[in-house]
Amino acid sequence: VSDFLVGFLLMPLEIIRQTTCWFLGDIMCSVHFYLSCNIVIVSIGNIVLISTDRYMAVCDPLHYPTKFTMTRVKLCICLCWLYSGFYSGLIVLDDLRYPGKYNSCYGECVVVITFIAGITDLVFTFLLPVSVITILYITIFVVAVSQARAMRSHITAVSLQVSVSLTTKKSELKAARTLGVLIIVYLICFCPFYCVVLAGDNTSSASFVAFVFHFNSCLNPLIYALFYPWFRKAIKLIVTLQIVQSGSREANIL
Repeated sequence: VSDFLVGFLLMPLEIIRQTTCWFLGDIMCSVHFYLSCNIVIVSIGNIVLISTDRYMAVCDPLHYPTKFTMTRVKLCICLCWLYSGFYSGLIVLDDLRYPGKYNSCYGECVVVITFIAGITDLVFTFLLPVSVITILYITIFVVAVSQARAMRSHITAVSLQVSVSLTTKKSELKAARTLGVLIIVYLICFCPFYCVVLAGDNTSSASFVAFVFHFNSCLNPLIYALFYPWFRKAIKLIVTLQIVQSGSREANIL
């Protein structure tokens, strides 16, 4: 949902802001930047949650079903959105209180982030999530490799139980590889943006890296669609509105 909102809501407004006169008013300008911050942070938070999920599934599989219940997953997603909304409000608080404060002429849409807010955003939106994701993924990779070696060492004692275990581990390793691709794409899209922001560059290159920054949300669903057939089937059910039909929850997408 967060990735969809980036393309459906944020990118059209950003194209208007970059290519023509801003005719939506100062209040909508401030709201646009608030939503930009809010939705992008939710997208980053989703990657952190997925990393935590994969960490538990690979490193502590016996307790995974009891720790990651549907209720807890929903709660974590709701907390992610609430945290993002509160945090984004603090980052652009000055512009929300005084819309158009930094505009030099009519038709501009300029929002200035203070130095302290910029450093805070760098730490909590980039450095901290990257650190958490990287540590979890390295741990996942090390544990997965050790488990694979242990399985190969006992391959002579193959049984039905072992076969099921191997199938399960194969699925978990595929999920871990998908997470790795997500992390690499995330770094490629976000690093240029923060480099330009720290350098204080306001030229056309800043507009380009901002586009790459938002383009990450376009790539995330494509990565899932590439790796998971069930994801493609689920999207098809949603786009064709079959999801609103009675009994759609019983549809087999696996």
